[in-house]
Amino acid sequence: MTTDLLIWLIPLPPLLAFFIIVLFTNRNKALSHTIGVGSALLSWAGSMVVFWRALQTGAHHLGEHPFGSSINWLPTGSTWLSVGVQIDPFGAAVLFFVAWTVLMIFIYSVGYHNYGQPKGDHDRKGLPPHGATVTDDQGHKHKVLSIEPMYSRFFAFIGLFAFGMFTLVVSDNLLTLFVGWEIMGLCSYLLIGFWYGKESARAAMIKAFITTRVGDVFMLLGIAYLYTKAGTLNFHQIFFNEEFLHQLANEPSGYFGLSAAGLIGILLFIGTVGKSAQWPLHVWLPDAMEGPTPVSAMIHAATMVSAGVYMVIRMFPLLSAGAEHGELTSAMTAMAVIGSITALFSATIAVAQNDIKRVLAYSTISQLGFMIAALGVGAYVAAAFHLITHAFFKALLFLGSGSVIHGMEHGVYHVDDHDTDPQDMFNMGGLKDKMPITFWTFLIGGFALSGFPVVTAGFWSKDEIFADAFANGHMTVFIVLAIAAFLTAFYTMRQITLTFLGKPRTKIAEHAQETHWTMTMPLVVLAVFAIGYGWVGIPEDFPVIGGIFPNWFHDFVASTLPHHLPGIEFSWIPLLTSLGVALGGITLGWLVYRNVEVGQEDPLKKPLGAIYPVLQNKYYFDELYDKIFVKPAIWISETLSYRWLDRGLIDGILHGIARVTYRTGSIFRDYIDVPIINGFGDLVGEGVKKFGHKIRGVQTGRIQQYMVFALIFAFGTMFYYLYNLLLP
Repeated sequence: MTTDLLIWLIPLPPLLAFFIIVLFTNRNKALSHTIGVGSALLSWAGSMVVFWRALQTGAHHLGEHPFGSSINWLPTGSTWLSVGVQIDPFGAAVLFFVAWTVLMIFIYSVGYHNYGQPKGDHDRKGLPPHGATVTDDQGHKHKVLSIEPMYSRFFAFIGLFAFGMFTLVVSDNLLTLFVGWEIMGLCSYLLIGFWYGKESARAAMIKAFITTRVGDVFMLLGIAYLYTKAGTLNFHQIFFNEEFLHQLANEPSGYFGLSAAGLIGILLFIGTVGKSAQWPLHVWLPDAMEGPTPVSAMIHAATMVSAGVYMVIRMFPLLSAGAEHGELTSAMTAMAVIGSITALFSATIAVAQNDIKRVLAYSTISQLGFMIAALGVGAYVAAAFHLITHAFFKALLFLGSGSVIHGMEHGVYHVDDHDTDPQDMFNMGGLKDKMPITFWTFLIGGFALSGFPVVTAGFWSKDEIFADAFANGHMTVFIVLAIAAFLTAFYTMRQITLTFLGKPRTKIAEHAQETHWTMTMPLVVLAVFAIGYGWVGIPEDFPVIGGIFPNWFHDFVASTLPHHLPGIEFSWIPLLTSLGVALGGITLGWLVYRNVEVGQEDPLKKPLGAIYPVLQNKYYFDELYDKIFVKPAIWISETLSYRWLDRGLIDGILHGIARVTYRTGSIFRDYIDVPIINGFGDLVGEGVKKFGHKIRGVQTGRIQQYMVFALIFAFGTMFYYLYNLLLP
């Protein structure tokens, strides 16, 4: 099979799985998850073949002549909108991590939704599964987790989600990329609100959908403006046309003093701000935790938020057009500022969160800020590297948190304590010995997130961001990201210590147990990547170990760009900074939280004072947006739209028309219908009635009279015809 054809086929299995499950197998849970996992496996196999062929082809040749093909779809005057696929070096690297993380999430989902467990008596669609009462061999009754009532639907939805991401990655133009982009937006709405019986889930899915649509509107404007200027949306045709990029960078747009390239870049970047939950459109992502944990992993690692960063990395030649002499373009400046603010802002919030999944949610927002800021300072390869390493260890952490919650829920049903929150880290503790596989894999993922030196992938990708920011002279970005990295290491170790170390702080933690192999096996696989993937990007001039492992990632991904990226000389300052913030944050996190007792409040609460509730309440952004946007929108809809416009104007016009129509009808009735039309009808009726009365005497009921009348009529008729026949 040719590589071009194979690329076309990669997104199709999850899409087919979606339709098959929805239309045919939705009542058969085993068949549904088999089709779902099988579709992910097929896409994974195709992706690995394409990735291997990309490596064999050679980075520079693949950068100039990527795999792919396209077909003309829609004529637009003298040009055509095309639909096509493309795999270049950057696309191949992203396809690799998407295929692996999607497959692991599909396998994990089988165990997460308790397949094989009995269905609880009170399980209802739209709500999480409840406990099912079972009787053991000794006749003792106890509760266990029960199977998800919408099991098949879940696999259908995540299949469509995977199709959207695969479509986005293999697209050769912004049009089909946007199609995949919007499919994921729909799926995030469906899956965040998967348990739609919960009011919080319904609110979260609407919040996510509306917030991301804000960015999507601007992105669509950017796509349309680019098409009017270029006459094409094909990546390769735009990026390898240096004359066009130069012209776009110097042509004024007429808006805000921006060049055409600057305006397009800003519009596209706003789309990423919404999709990747960057400040100030970050508010939807933490609430996305209302969905099942595999959904969180899909959104935070394999799809959705990664798609936003993927798009700006993909569009980097356009975003950086005009930066030939070292200065930042308008789009790059915006990315550096927003990314840095988001990285630090979200890290401070994560420090004060107690829900195990919400800590990871804010950590995702922060790490995406690292990638955006890296692009802002021109660190193209570092941003791509961190995108991929982050996907592996963040998928690992979210799936690990789901395993922890599952283990805690076993304790909930064992002791029949439904008042204790199984997601609150202060209700955990001591899970290291009860869930060893989950602990060790979570520890690896946490250390990768913290940037633990040398052995974790997160260290190498984050260190490269520091090195690029420092080498390019962007010290403000460097310092802000260093502080954010320190806080990242601190809150990650806080999470690990509260969850796994020490002694159990609740009864449910005492009875927690390790989860099924379908949940732990993906953790082990992802843990391997959380360590090993960083080794493909070790700088050759790194002390001691540089050059031991070939650094193919930099040259491979950099060859995607039409121009050569200058190398960064080794410097001890970013390296020591990276080591210091990682080890310092980890050490401080362990020291502060190692001795937390049962019922003890957060040790940070007292020293932080009034700052702590601000962090815990996310700087009150939800409340602020509620007052600025939500309540005014409700007032406008209720007062202006409903009372004044709908009830006052529209209903007033309709009621006025109704009154005029009624009065016109009354006049017609009184002066035309009743006296003329009805009068004429009544007159005819009365005439017929009187005529009937006159001739009713003929009808006597006597047969002899009727026979006489018939004979008279017959003789009269015969006489008439004979008279006319005989007389000429």
